[in-house]
Amino acid sequence: MKYLSIRQPYEILVGEGSFPSFRPEEGEVLLKMLYGGICGSDLSTYRGIMAYASYPRIPGHEFSAEIVEIGPNERGLKRGMVVTANPYFHCGHCYSCQRGLVNCCETNETMGVQRDGSFREYFTMPADRLFDGEGIPPRQLALIEPFSIGYHGVKRADVKSGDKVLVVGAGTIGVLTAVSAQLMGAEVYLSDIDPAKLEFVRTNFDFAGTLLNDSSEHFQEQVRSITNHNGFDVTVEAVGQPSTFQNCIDAAAYGGRVVQIGVGKKSLEFNFTVIQKKELNIFGSRNARNDDFRHLIRAVGDGKLNIERVITNVYDFTRAADAFSDFDRNTGKMMKVLLKFCDESSH
Repeated sequence: MKYLSIRQPYEILVGEGSFPSFRPEEGEVLLKMLYGGICGSDLSTYRGIMAYASYPRIPGHEFSAEIVEIGPNERGLKRGMVVTANPYFHCGHCYSCQRGLVNCCETNETMGVQRDGSFREYFTMPADRLFDGEGIPPRQLALIEPFSIGYHGVKRADVKSGDKVLVVGAGTIGVLTAVSAQLMGAEVYLSDIDPAKLEFVRTNFDFAGTLLNDSSEHFQEQVRSITNHNGFDVTVEAVGQPSTFQNCIDAAAYGGRVVQIGVGKKSLEFNFTVIQKKELNIFGSRNARNDDFRHLIRAVGDGKLNIERVITNVYDFTRAADAFSDFDRNTGKMMKVLLKFCDESSH
């Protein structure tokens, strides 16, 4: 079977590997890959700037797949079902896991980052990590994982109807975070440094507004105008840069909530006393939990949301090198990039 590997920064290999061994007695499922989304973390691994990655690495943790073989299980999963999965593997022993906070396991291994991922024609996973796609088309089902990241973040901040929410970063995670906040009844705004991304957002989504983050002064001017000088009830950082975290601190209202989703390597230097002065509530948000996946599968399956609008490009997986290279050079024009592993007519 074919698989994809990031051998080292900026080097993609489409290789031939052995078919995975399958042990149904251990609760494994043999899966045939259908669609995989190139996550920002995959792109960061490609660029050599991912905080958690090592090489060589098979990327991929956003996916839809078909069950090829499965043993007896308690989740009603059957051969032929189209599924997605929780790709965050936890140890089960650390203090976080003992308290049920498995999404922030101290030794978490996310597929495609700390362990090999799904970008291969066939692979195995534990049955207890899979979710029935409930009829969602495979292209949309591959978006549930990044959707769950943003959804988990806004849940952390207890976003509710009437809140003014600002999401800083209009990439896929930022847009799906905004959709999540809107799903909870919030008045949602998106900010980015790239006018093209904001135009994409305005064209494809019905948010309350956008803010061009072309300078600190202009950013603050727009925040004051939108919030009547009060600041936002909730701000969400979805980039992973010190400057965008600072934006979120600055734009938050007194007594506001700040959520950190973005991942980066750079250190932040700022006047931390503003946290005390504003009495800010700051939440880290890592990965997602099973309930997040289940809720979003139901929401998308009910037809309430058309998250497929974030997809801008689809490549055959054999053209993965082109997909990564194009995405690297055109992040302002490309939102969610999918790799297609299946025959389009069969799914």
